[in-house]
Amino acid sequence: MVSSTVQSVATQATGSAYSSSSHAPGGHNTQITPGEIATGVVVGRASEYFDFFVYAIASVLVFPAVFFPQLGRLEGTLYSFVIFTFAFIARPFGTVLFMAIQRHWGRETKLTIALVLLGASTAGMAFLPTYASLGAASVLLLSVFRIAQGVALGGSWDGLPSLLALKAPEDRRGWYAMLGQLGAPLGFVVAAGLFAYLLGSLTEPDFLTWGWRYPFYVAFAINVVALFARLRLVSTDEYSHLLEERELEPTPVGEMTRSQGRNVLIGALAALASYALFHLVTVFPLSWITLYSDRSITEFLGVQMVGACLAAVGVVVSGLVADRFGRRTTLGTLAALIAVFSGFAPSLMDGGIWGQNVFILVGFMLLGLSYGQASGAVTANFSARYRYTGAALTADVAWLVGAAFAPLVALGLSAHFGLAYVSVYLLSGALGTLAALSVNRALEGRG
Repeated sequence: MVSSTVQSVATQATGSAYSSSSHAPGGHNTQITPGEIATGVVVGRASEYFDFFVYAIASVLVFPAVFFPQLGRLEGTLYSFVIFTFAFIARPFGTVLFMAIQRHWGRETKLTIALVLLGASTAGMAFLPTYASLGAASVLLLSVFRIAQGVALGGSWDGLPSLLALKAPEDRRGWYAMLGQLGAPLGFVVAAGLFAYLLGSLTEPDFLTWGWRYPFYVAFAINVVALFARLRLVSTDEYSHLLEERELEPTPVGEMTRSQGRNVLIGALAALASYALFHLVTVFPLSWITLYSDRSITEFLGVQMVGACLAAVGVVVSGLVADRFGRRTTLGTLAALIAVFSGFAPSLMDGGIWGQNVFILVGFMLLGLSYGQASGAVTANFSARYRYTGAALTADVAWLVGAAFAPLVALGLSAHFGLAYVSVYLLSGALGTLAALSVNRALEGRG
């Protein structure tokens, strides 16, 4: 059902953007259909987000008990969130490393190594001994695998979103921009659904002994399928021709940052509201409910899955809205709405089942509308030569600044000083987005 829906959306989205035929430079008469490129973006991102959310959910429901049993529940969760940040810190280094690999050995080699590393680190987590059997070494291995995931995610950038953005008609760029963002809610629904099923089907001892490992096996299998699906696309002559035609090739990171560093920073801050909200409706509330509520975790995951479906609708709607009113106007308006929403966050989260449900559903809807246009909202600032590397590093910095520490900071502050600090964190992200968009507009006017 999900697959057919994605294909339908992708085909509709790209129906008029490409010519019906083209010839690859090597003399091979190959053709990449519009639907294949768009579906490659969605499938590739959905597989990465599934892997991402499997780890995120396990950080709340599994790792505190399995790897930090000697600590209290709150302390164990906070330590788990510390390790959670490692992938975001490692991701820019992965981008730099794999850009160099691509320059020397090609994008197929880069993508293969990155996705094999991602799959191996994910599978490694599934086989990790617990703290009870291996002690502190189990925590060290978890940290190593988490860092490897971050490095691999940095290397998995394939340029497809940038290619779609550049090939999109002027009046459909918002629609095209949202395609890759659909991967986030789709990945969350599958990951949360799998954990909800296991929690509802197994006893707690069975779940903590072996049940939690199953989603990591599934993530590994999905990575293998995604690897071959993406290689089938990126290894074609026409794909190479399209990237070269648009100058979507890696450039030395030092050269790019010296020339375009300002654009990387503005682009990352422009997405701050979306990335801050991202973890404050997914990971943080799950940890809060687990620690401070008697509510069924399976039921709460179900509410979050409904929220993720609303987010998927919001992502699609964001494309229509952005094409009518402009991507940056849309992103700025949603940042203002997120700022307003931040003021209600404490009372909703502390408002029992009804209030928590409203927080999740409204939060996810705002997330979809905002996140749908958060990627590359100002990447048009990059000159063609630097766009491939610049877009990748902009995403890395946005994740690091906006999302990496959100669960840790939100849970730590709210547990010790109250839920009002969740509002402060979310409000700061919204203000960061509005400031970055304002600076970007001023710089464009000056140019």
